[in-house]
Amino acid sequence: MRLHRGLRKWAVTMTAASVAALGLVVGQTTAANAAVACDVTYTANSWTSSPGQGGFTASITLKNTGDPLTSWSLAFDYPTTGQKYTPTGWGANWSQSGTRVTGTNMPYNGSLATGASVSIGFNGTWSGTNPNPESFSVNSTTCGGTGPTTPAVVTSSSAVAVNEGGTATFTARLSSAPSSNVTVTTARTSGDTDLTVTSGGSLTFTPSNWNTPQTITLAAAQDADTTAGTAAFSVGGTGVTGVTVNATEVDDDATVEQSIVVTPTAVTVSEGSTGTFTARLAAQPSSSVTVTTTAGSGDSSLTVSSGASLTFTTSNWNTPQTVTLAAAQDTDTTNGSRTFTVASTGLTSRTVTATEADDDGGPNPTHVENPYAGATGYVNPNWSAKAAAEPGGSAVANTSTAVWMDRIAAIAGNANAMGLRAHLDEAVRQDAANGSAPLTIQVVIYNLPNRDCSALASNGELLIAQDGFNRYKTEYIDPIAAIMRDSAYANLRIVTIIEPDSLPNLVTNLNSFEKCREANGAGGYRDGVRYALNQLHAITNVYTYIDAAHHAWLGWDSNFQPSVNLFYETVAGATAGVDSVDGFIVNTANYSATSEPHFTINTTVGPNNTSVRQSKWVDWNYYVDEQTFAVALRNALVAKGFRSGLGMLIDTSRNGWGGSARPSGPSTSTNVDEFVNQSRVDKRIHAGNWCNQSGAGLGARPTASPAAGLDAYVWIKPPGESDGASRDIPNDEGKKFDRMCDPTYTGNSLNGNNMSGAKADAPLSGQWFSAQFRELLANAYPPVN
Repeated sequence: MRLHRGLRKWAVTMTAASVAALGLVVGQTTAANAAVACDVTYTANSWTSSPGQGGFTASITLKNTGDPLTSWSLAFDYPTTGQKYTPTGWGANWSQSGTRVTGTNMPYNGSLATGASVSIGFNGTWSGTNPNPESFSVNSTTCGGTGPTTPAVVTSSSAVAVNEGGTATFTARLSSAPSSNVTVTTARTSGDTDLTVTSGGSLTFTPSNWNTPQTITLAAAQDADTTAGTAAFSVGGTGVTGVTVNATEVDDDATVEQSIVVTPTAVTVSEGSTGTFTARLAAQPSSSVTVTTTAGSGDSSLTVSSGASLTFTTSNWNTPQTVTLAAAQDTDTTNGSRTFTVASTGLTSRTVTATEADDDGGPNPTHVENPYAGATGYVNPNWSAKAAAEPGGSAVANTSTAVWMDRIAAIAGNANAMGLRAHLDEAVRQDAANGSAPLTIQVVIYNLPNRDCSALASNGELLIAQDGFNRYKTEYIDPIAAIMRDSAYANLRIVTIIEPDSLPNLVTNLNSFEKCREANGAGGYRDGVRYALNQLHAITNVYTYIDAAHHAWLGWDSNFQPSVNLFYETVAGATAGVDSVDGFIVNTANYSATSEPHFTINTTVGPNNTSVRQSKWVDWNYYVDEQTFAVALRNALVAKGFRSGLGMLIDTSRNGWGGSARPSGPSTSTNVDEFVNQSRVDKRIHAGNWCNQSGAGLGARPTASPAAGLDAYVWIKPPGESDGASRDIPNDEGKKFDRMCDPTYTGNSLNGNNMSGAKADAPLSGQWFSAQFRELLANAYPPVN
């Protein structure tokens, strides 16, 4: 088996100064006699790494306003010799000679119809200054240019809710660098006079700090009225384009404004098992509030198991608390339902409808909302025996881990490794021994043609150019589906993890890896994932979760929404559309912390309130850990069109980061890099390091429904199984030597040219790595007792 996970960040895009090259139709023509006219928009952010020098990301939109093009070549000159393109770009084949930068089309985006646009760009470095280019040409035809645009005020929110008697904040920055210092003021222009600006009413932005968010604080006065007032605040100044931020007072003088929020309002509970929903308050109360859940009319076998009485205080009112419902094991064959009332004195009650999923009627159990709820997990006897043989390993040897189908031969297995049917037979035996609770077994589907197209340690056996897609269907997916359809396994909950390292590669790595470009076409990742979904999700007791990388891969705005779009496009194209998936999984086999306890993405440092996003570790990402990324991704996927019951999984098998190196609290440093490095629990050298990381520890134990929107914490990567060999080891599994697994490797542009952080003497991916397991056990967090 395998695994690897890496930082696939190719661009950090932030809106900055823009130069628009206006369309000009001129007499020159291309070799195809097409009249060229173009419109180019150039935006670039710039950051300083040391006095007088730094880096930038250039984002360019090329629009064809002339005749259709079958190929294009964009060229421009930088105003200074200190502006350099680095070998990290997307959408074009980039090169630089002197000050001239040239980008030619990729094979997939050379054709531009009239009015069509293409988005391209690259990362670069600068010394001295970093002015924008002044002129652009396409196919040797000048497009023209204009000067920098007027900076605009950019706020973190356009609407702010302020609790009566409290405060709320938002941030402001500029969209581009001003030519001189600019003062931005915030003032109420209309509305409730109870809403005022208490700090940040006058902010100064300079040519060097224009892109650093500064905080504005609004307050709502305590009064005796019972209305929720609103007010409009203008945020602007001379020489900038201003914006309006609307504020709403959250009044606490009338209970009618308070409410109970219940999610979801319909729950499926398997017979002999449990199901859950959560409750919270809509607004901060003035004193503690008790919320009770009582059973109403309906099937008496459905009852409240725990959480019948919940207490919400002035500090935990917005934290969802769990109510667990149980369905008694009985002999009927009908699916009863019951209504539960969630209520509190003075508040409008809510109802939750619970439906029993009966399992007495034959080998076709109901497909439940969360396959982990109320279930026990399958313990792989192969992994368990290896773990138990290590000193202290028996403490975790009975933990549920996933089974990896990482090649065709793994389906049948051999004398040293159980095949899929053998694992399912063992799961049936464990299910019979665990009482009335269902059993969940996790199977990783991992054998796409051109697998993990941007890495080597986890390359696979199938290639698109060698009929890989047909082999994937007939020799891999079809046999797996046939086994899982066997009625002997119908009472198991079979969770499938669909193709780690696949779709995210199509977002970030097309421009640098030919195997990824192949995977972006026919018979590639989209077709493979759809085929797997079509075959597997059609089986009632099989659950499908698609791999969604991790925050340090897709957490930048340049990658986040394109990933959401790609996930939706891919799944919507399956036979059952968005209903083909139960959810997504993040952090598969990676080391990113579930939650960074000592800072968030909104933390600022020092007297200038420097955002942690400016640190080298966070590197302008919008997330610092997996849980915030997973929740945000889920929300974006639901907004895109996925069903509201979509669940998320987080692989916590190796992201605990305990031991003596774990900080006990936030740093007191006022230097943002020092603060983040001293505060973060993730102690990798760089967030892009993924192979057999030194210092890592076991993370949170597998847990169902750990937070709203999360189906479970899981151990998908079995701890102690190598990510990849630290040296070249000949093998027949298609796995190659990746330098990121070599502890002597000094890195590349993907990990900031840092050391790999890998442990020495590692075997092939998937093979037992005793030294790694012992270190994971020693550094476990929570600790292993």
